[in-house]
Amino acid sequence: MFEKPSPPSRGLRAASAAAFGIGLAVLGGIAFAAQDKYTLRVPNGLAFSEFRGYENWNVVSIAQTDEVLKVIVANPAMINAYRAGVPGNSKPFPDGSKIAKIQWTQKKSTEAPFVVNVPDTFKDIFFIEKDSKRFPATGGWGYALFNHNAAADTFTPDGMGTDCGYACHVAVKAKDYIFHPYQKR
Repeated sequence: MFEKPSPPSRGLRAASAAAFGIGLAVLGGIAFAAQDKYTLRVPNGLAFSEFRGYENWNVVSIAQTDEVLKVIVANPAMINAYRAGVPGNSKPFPDGSKIAKIQWTQKKSTEAPFVVNVPDTFKDIFFIEKDSKRFPATGGWGYALFNHNAAADTFTPDGMGTDCGYACHVAVKAKDYIFHPYQKR
């Protein structure tokens, strides 16, 4: 009355296994192709991994140039120093202070009922780290810039060493080389 189902043929099992293996290889290749930004380092300079978690740091300030919108965020050590009055109290930021300046190209909002620029394409990220022993020649600060390629969603280090931002920051030496104040909340 009831027929016992026959096991799949050896050829069908081999074809299924091959298809499964190809599927895993494709998915693995996609995952492998994604860049791990935390493996990047500016030659002879700062590593992206030194700023792990920057995405969750507190906002210090925002800025806009003709080309980009910037959000400046800082790690807890630097936020605490800001809240204690640094640099306005003439004290320097403590070693371990870090800032990330995240930059986007800008565009006019097509949704807002008023004129406003909003972020468009992620452009680059600029890191600054205070370590007086490691960076004595640049006021205790190390700098790094990583450009973002939107099409590939990858980063590339820009420049060499840790002094790529020092020349600009000398203008604010009296504020411990930091342009942006902590904005009132």
